[in-house]
Amino acid sequence: SIGLLPQHSRRGRAQHIHALITMLALTSVAALGMQLGGLAPAAHAHRAAIQMALDRPIRVAVIGGGPSGACAAEIFAKAPNFETTLFERKMDNCKPCGGAIPLCMVEEFDLPPEIVDRRVRKMKMISPSGREVDVGRTLKPEEYIGMPRREVLDGYLRDRAIEYGAKPVNGLVQSIELPTDDSGAYTVKYSDYNGKGKGVPAEAEFDIIIGADGANSRTAKAIDAGEYNYAIAFQERIKIPDDKMKYYEDLAEMYVGDDVSPDFYAWVFPKYDHVGVGTGTVINRPAIGEY
Repeated sequence: SIGLLPQHSRRGRAQHIHALITMLALTSVAALGMQLGGLAPAAHAHRAAIQMALDRPIRVAVIGGGPSGACAAEIFAKAPNFETTLFERKMDNCKPCGGAIPLCMVEEFDLPPEIVDRRVRKMKMISPSGREVDVGRTLKPEEYIGMPRREVLDGYLRDRAIEYGAKPVNGLVQSIELPTDDSGAYTVKYSDYNGKGKGVPAEAEFDIIIGADGANSRTAKAIDAGEYNYAIAFQERIKIPDDKMKYYEDLAEMYVGDDVSPDFYAWVFPKYDHVGVGTGTVINRPAIGEY
């Protein structure tokens, strides 16, 4: 939840919003599985105090429509005196992600049951030698690991933010121009794909930017966030015979070893009518296709 300071305290409210932005940015990074490190942000990356005109709604741009971006957009859409715009390039993106979610997320994010394709209660970890270890034994009878499809989960969260008042923009953000003074606005330049096969150049001004645009974040680049490590994933969706699918009804498999990833793991996760088979890596991203 967000607590807003009274409007008459401009500086206090601005500092509170600044702290909120930082928190949401870190949450977005964590939700995307990115590991921050390397260079510290440049001194000018964040303004210690920001000033905003309070005689109009505060304009918020959320860049990236995945779970973190959609949830940030929902929070701001619910808050009074905010105009929220949600940028997402591919509204039907089938992200190459295993998509496993913990049970607590279903309740905390208020997800309907139909969002979860499969309820996994058995999880096998398989070693390079073929030894299998059941790592799902700690689950209680009523507990499970949720297996949604990302395009379904992400789409639901985005639609909910839109229902609360967020404006969706089917666009790819190309660059962000920072304000030249404390009372200035951010200028977001993007390619607008709304109803078009080819992006049309467009731009808009905002008072707050929430960067939830993944590993190749244009937002991080704009504020000179420095270097950070991140994982990339490769996944195929495979339709298998019904008898094979029955085997994976409530079972997921994870494989470890240099033959599937030098530093990560491979997975076989059951979905609605298929299995997702994928792998990921941090240290050998250019050669992920070899695994």
